[in-house]
This record gives sequence, C-alpha cells and structure tokens, in this order.
Amino acid sequence: MENMRLILILALAFVLFLIYQAWVEDYGTPPATAPQTTEVSSADSGGGEGVGPPADTPDAPAVEAPTIREAPGVSGTGGDAALDAGPIVVETDVLRAEISPRGGTIQSLHLLGYKQEADDPTRPFQLLKPTTPNLFIVQSGLLGGPNSELPTHGAVFTPANTRYTLAEDEDALLVELFWENETGLRVVKRYRFERGRYLVHASQEVINQSDMPISVRDYQQLKRTELYDPNKSSFIHTYTGGVYYGPEVKYKKESFSDISKRPLDVTITDGWVAMIQHYFMAAWIPPSGVEQHFYTKVVDHGSQYIIGAYSPALSIPAGASHTFETQLFAGPKLQDRLAEIAPGLDLAVDYGWLTILAQPIFWLLNAIHSLVGNWGWSIIILTIMIKGAFYKLSETSYKSMANMRKMTPRIQALKDRYGDDKEKLNQAFMELYKKEKINPLGGCLPILVQIPVFIALYWVLLESVELRHAPFILWLDNLTEPDPYYILPLIMGVSMFVQQKLNPPPPDPMQAKIFMALPFVFTVFFAFFPSGLVLYWTVNNLLSITQQWYITRKVEQAAHGGGGAKKGK
Repeated sequence: MENMRLILILALAFVLFLIYQAWVEDYGTPPATAPQTTEVSSADSGGGEGVGPPADTPDAPAVEAPTIREAPGVSGTGGDAALDAGPIVVETDVLRAEISPRGGTIQSLHLLGYKQEADDPTRPFQLLKPTTPNLFIVQSGLLGGPNSELPTHGAVFTPANTRYTLAEDEDALLVELFWENETGLRVVKRYRFERGRYLVHASQEVINQSDMPISVRDYQQLKRTELYDPNKSSFIHTYTGGVYYGPEVKYKKESFSDISKRPLDVTITDGWVAMIQHYFMAAWIPPSGVEQHFYTKVVDHGSQYIIGAYSPALSIPAGASHTFETQLFAGPKLQDRLAEIAPGLDLAVDYGWLTILAQPIFWLLNAIHSLVGNWGWSIIILTIMIKGAFYKLSETSYKSMANMRKMTPRIQALKDRYGDDKEKLNQAFMELYKKEKINPLGGCLPILVQIPVFIALYWVLLESVELRHAPFILWLDNLTEPDPYYILPLIMGVSMFVQQKLNPPPPDPMQAKIFMALPFVFTVFFAFFPSGLVLYWTVNNLLSITQQWYITRKVEQAAHGGGGAKKGK
C-alpha cells in the first residue's frame, strides 16, 4: 500500500528530524560556556581584553581600516574617581540599565515587564550582563588617526549624574557622559531613553577645540559569550548568535562558528547588526543613508564574539563640532514594534524558510488573542480555523482512506494469492485501484499540502515572545514550558492511536508493528515540547479524528446502502 508507506516515511522522517535537532544541540555545536561566577573587571565590562592586542574592535583591510586598542593609554578627565563612583543606573517604566563610566558601555539591562523565571515574578529578565556565563554588553566609541587621542570603549568618561529615574510626568531621560583631553578635544556621549520603548537614541558629539583638524569615525559593537542555559530542552533548538541586514544582502546569520572561521567584512548602507537569542535581541541601527562597515571578531581566546559597525572617516575642522547619531534596540522581539524601527528588523523573529507563511499566521493568532485575551484559547481557535480552511482537502484524504479501508480484505487476499511475487502483486493492486476508482495517493497528497502550514505554525508558537510564560488553564500555567504532569502529551498520544485505528491497517506485519509504536514514540518526544505546541497538535488530532470518523461512517453507510440495493434486484 503505497500511501501507507509514504505516511510511514513521513512520520519516521519527522522523528529523525527531532533526533537530529537534539543531536545538533548536544554535539553538533561548540559547548556552551560553563557556569562561572567570576566577576569581569571594570576594564573588561567596558573594554574587554586589556591593553593592546588582541584588539576587540575592527581591523578589516577595507576603507583604511582602523584598529581600536584598549584604552588605558587614552587619557581623559574623570579617571579613577568616575570608576570608583560605580555604574550609572537608569530606570524607566520598561527597563533598568547600568552604564559603565568606562566607555559608556551598557553593561547590564533588565526588562521589567518580563520575568527571568515563570515562577518568580520578583526577578526581571536580564538581557545584558557584564559577567560570565552569558556575558552580553553593548559598546561604542570613536576612532581617529594613528596618533590621535579619541575615546574608544575603554576610555573613562565623567557622568553628569549617577542615577536617572523616569518620573510619572516625564516621557524621556537624557544620560550624558563627558570626556576631554589636554589637546582641546571634547566628547559628549548621550543616551536618550523613552517611556514604553526599548529603543535608545545614542549619540557621540565631538567638539574640536584644538588648533588642528581631526579625522574621526564612530563605531558600535555587541559582545557576548555563547548562551548557557541548564534548563534548555535538548529537543528544541533556537538560534543564538550574530545577524545583520542590508537592502542587498537581506537577512544574514553570523553564527559563533562562522565568526570563529572567518571575520565578516562587508560595506552596507541602511542596514543593522545584532546579537539575537530566543525571544530577545540587541541591535545597533546606524543612521539611514550613511555607508557602514560591518565586522565580526573573536576575542578572549575564542570565548567571546563581537559583531559591529563603523562609519567612514569624517574630517572635523579646528573650532568645529560634529555629532554621530545611531540607535540601539535592546529588548523583546515584538514583531509589530521591530517592523516600525528599521527595515528587516522584524526578521530577527526567525521563522526560517517558512516566514512567508508564518508571519500571516502570527498576525491571525495575535488578532484572535486581542479578542479572547488568552493565548491557549487563541491557539485552539486558530487550529480550528486552519482545520476549517483545509476541510475540503482533508475530506478528500479521509474519503480515500475510508475507501482503502473498505478494500482491506481484498488487498489482503491479493497478497495471500501472489505471496512474494512483487511484480504480479503490484499489477493486481493497480487493476483493483483502477476498477474501484481509488487513488492510492489520494490520502497523502492533501496532507503534504498542509505540512508547510503546520510547520509554520510550529515556528510561530516556538518563536513568538508574546507567548513566553503565557498561562492557559488549570495546571497549564506556562505554554512555553513542557506539561509538568505529562497529561497533554498522553492525551496527544491516545488521540494519535485512535487516529491510526481509523486508518486502513497495513498488510505488512512489520509495518503494523512500527505503526503501533509511533504513538508511544511521539508521546515521549512531545513530553519535552512546550505545552503550547502540544496543545496545537492535540487539538488538531481531535479535530481530525472527528472529521475522519464522520467521513468514514458516511462512506461505509453508502457502501452498505449500495450493496443492499443490488441484492434486492
């Protein structure tokens, strides 16, 4: 039975796909940074590698490539007093940040509206962190000629204040840090935080009060270690690493292994660079219309990875000034907000090759949630709507399966008659199918059409931060975590077993045994899946059982009715 074999192959391929993902997660990538409690020094939180090479800043050969070295040698006002005062603390209604006086590095960022753990509402999620494991910091600075003194991310700034809190009657906070040297160069680094937003407006104003023109370019970069999460499921793999975007190249990934093998060296206008992880990201978004050089680098003996951008050199005459503007996004990957900030930024919600289907599916799911207010019920309603959209295709499939089920005794008789003579057996099958007007692939083709939609929905449920820690009902208090009592996976396994019983049994005993094992295998796999995904699959199975039972019953009634009429004649 060719259709049964095809279904078997698809089912086994799906299981192998899950096994492959688990293998890649455990063995196919370099091991994550082991948990440590070592505190990164103040120099490292702002600069990273200490004095001299290896420089953790761009040194690609293109466009008079600059080299940034760590900055204890770059003098400026403030010195140890600014470092002794500790980081600048900034708190808005949605985030709490810590900015180091060394380089104005954003070394810590907590997202107040998101919990670190679902069962601990007192701990907000920490995206940026100056210590290992999971070091992740945001750096920026200025580059000049070989003998120039400009503040890199290792220079020490003097802050205007050490604490900023957004008041109820305020819409924004402006954080300023100052640097100057004895030659008359002054730099003011500014961060503007706004109410309700994860987008930070950043600028570096260069005031040239010396008697000579200076050549300056600005740079921004993101530095992080590999993500270490002891609670991460081995059955669910999501991407953590660098990405960049440009109008010509579109959305490109720069994985940690890619960064280790070869540095990125491209020039792009109207693009951005980012480090992303499951649900969250940080991205530098340069001003539009300005050519930028994107680069990557590995530092700290291969344990830390950098992606960044720097601008072309600009000459600032004596007595003049210039302000370099850019934007930083650091927060959750909320698709509607990302799309408004920069072209292509919403692609950081990585649906893979099925983005064209996944994005409208998410839009529909989000619209349903705006009406019902619960993501669990939204998943159920969406599943019903998708099932309704494919009703006719499913009807064709189930009719074909019902007709095949009706032919099971005759198929078995042919198999008993021809035994191991495959050629005669297949010929007899074809004659039977032709006589009874049955398409042996009729049960599979409609399913194949639906598979891309189901996979797209899988990625929507997996990637959407809107569903993170979302409760449903009763014991299902977190749709992004596995069912703690395994009730939903068991229901799914039972539904899969019932669905198999409605299908025509395979005549091959070995195939029959494999089919009997599949519900158990899938139940084990789904026990480790987020419960939101298992909820979708279970509801889809229950709807399929209902539809298949109804159609099979109609086909059998029609067959009995037709047979009775012939006998009466």
